Amino acid sequence: MRGSTLPAEQVEQAPPAGAPDRLVAGPPTRPRSAGWSLLGSELRVLFGRRRTWAMLAALALVPVLVAVAVRIEDPGRDGPPFLGSITSNGLFVSLTAMTVSIPLFLPLTVGVVAGDTIAGEASLGTLRYLLVAPAGRLRLLAVKMAGAAAFCLAAATTIALTGALVGAALFPVGPVTLLSGDTVGLGGYAVRLGLLVLYVALSLLGLSAVGLFISTLTTVPVGAMAATVVLAGAAQVLGQLPQLEVIHPWLFSAHWLGFADLLRSPLDLGSLGENALLQLAYLAVFGSLAYGRFTTKDVLS
Repeated sequence: MRGSTLPAEQVEQAPPAGAPDRLVAGPPTRPRSAGWSLLGSELRVLFGRRRTWAMLAALALVPVLVAVAVRIEDPGRDGPPFLGSITSNGLFVSLTAMTVSIPLFLPLTVGVVAGDTIAGEASLGTLRYLLVAPAGRLRLLAVKMAGAAAFCLAAATTIALTGALVGAALFPVGPVTLLSGDTVGLGGYAVRLGLLVLYVALSLLGLSAVGLFISTLTTVPVGAMAATVVLAGAAQVLGQLPQLEVIHPWLFSAHWLGFADLLRSPLDLGSLGENALLQLAYLAVFGSLAYGRFTTKDVLS
């Protein structure tokens, strides 16, 4: 019938014109390995882009600049305490660089990756071909979210490792004095640094889910990226307004800088658990919104 449209869930199953009747006998089978194959392909594409490596290189510059600046000019007693700690132990470069990166640099790069997940494919005209493959919309969304989460982990790891390496190269390295006043060896600090990386990667999952949802609303990836980054900044501004204190615990940025408990002895994982629950809630809500939007839209590109 002229003017009729296929339901959204059947768009990817429509056969090409002139295809034999046997091709439309039923939906394509989706082997269990298809999801892992699609995830592997997504990770190869994501980490094969020059843009991704350029963003990771920019993040790696943060600890380098921090360490070089402290090396050139000792902040002494007039500078922030965490900068002064670097001169006595280079391992504090990782912690300092992570603290500096969380409010701006990490949300900026994660917003670019998350905003490009679906809108980027639509802009390139490859989205409908992904749906023709034995993937399905739900599986494709899950793979895109997994790719964004992998970038969050890679970004946090890049800052931590670069900070540790450049700190060890420019400053003395030894046992680390924690915020509680206790001293731990290199092994104990490595465990805490690994937990810090996990904490930061988890902290960015909520923003990634928001970016994934926004990416399903448009075919212009730059718009989705910009909107995600703006929301990251807006959430942090709202978190500083005392008049809106009632909503502070529900902002996805509420626990971004709450990793102090990981740097005390005994180790307290309470803040890590609270942060994980909040980010998973955002993942569930905005993942559902993304699925609802994505499964009801006609994919034409």
